[in-house]
Amino acid sequence: MDTVLADLARVLEQRKQGDPETSYVARLYNKGLPAILKKVGEEATEVVIAGQSEGDDALVREVADLWFHTLVLLAYRGLGPGEVLAELERRGGISGIEEKNGRAGR
Repeated sequence: MDTVLADLARVLEQRKQGDPETSYVARLYNKGLPAILKKVGEEATEVVIAGQSEGDDALVREVADLWFHTLVLLAYRGLGPGEVLAELERRGGISGIEEKNGRAGR
């Protein structure tokens, strides 16, 4: 796994024990799943807006925010980037249409 993702996953796990008064991530964890999901939704919307009407730098910043908050969500659920990377690897060489059709049976 990329070291940036691995390092960030470790930090996010540590923040579960953090002080919500001094840690943004600990504050999100403390507020619970609804707050985390709301933040992921907000960031996804910002990615769409940046993709449509802003420059490349803004789009990259917004995607970074979205990735960060989805990693918070994964960590909250006891998962990490490794599971997502394994799923992407599993999909390698499979057409998008074939992969989507295969989900109906799951």
